[in-house]
Amino acid sequence: MTTPTPDPIPPGELVNLALAVIAADRFPYLATVDGDQPRLRPVSPVRTDGFTVYVANLRSYHKTAEIAANPKVELCYLDDQHNHVRVTGVAETVTEPALLQEIWDSNPLLRQYLGRIDNPELLVYRIKPNRVRYMREWALEYINVPFESVKSVGDK
Repeated sequence: MTTPTPDPIPPGELVNLALAVIAADRFPYLATVDGDQPRLRPVSPVRTDGFTVYVANLRSYHKTAEIAANPKVELCYLDDQHNHVRVTGVAETVTEPALLQEIWDSNPLLRQYLGRIDNPELLVYRIKPNRVRYMREWALEYINVPFESVKSVGDK
């Protein structure tokens, strides 16, 4: 059996390829840790700025306690050609009122299900990347994406 040899990716295209996979997948999978047990579930990001991803959550959900105990998480995105991106990072609770308002105003489902922005159940996590990896279908090898060069809305 021979291993497929993927076409090389020009370095200047890597960030755009990774961002395209993120844009194509509306429901990436979020991995957390529950004690010594990994947990994985689909999520629907409420905002994406470059490789910084925002995920809404309810305080009563299991992932709230998991992230409180260990904020290290990973998101996995997959497009319809089976290219994928893994964003490894740390989840932190968004506390900036203006940013929360922007997210609230742009997400009708949040408004429909939670009724008001000051609903005590609402949490929004900002997942800041510390590693981003891209893989083409069947390449069998990840390529590190230089995510530091991509500015998020809140970056200076």
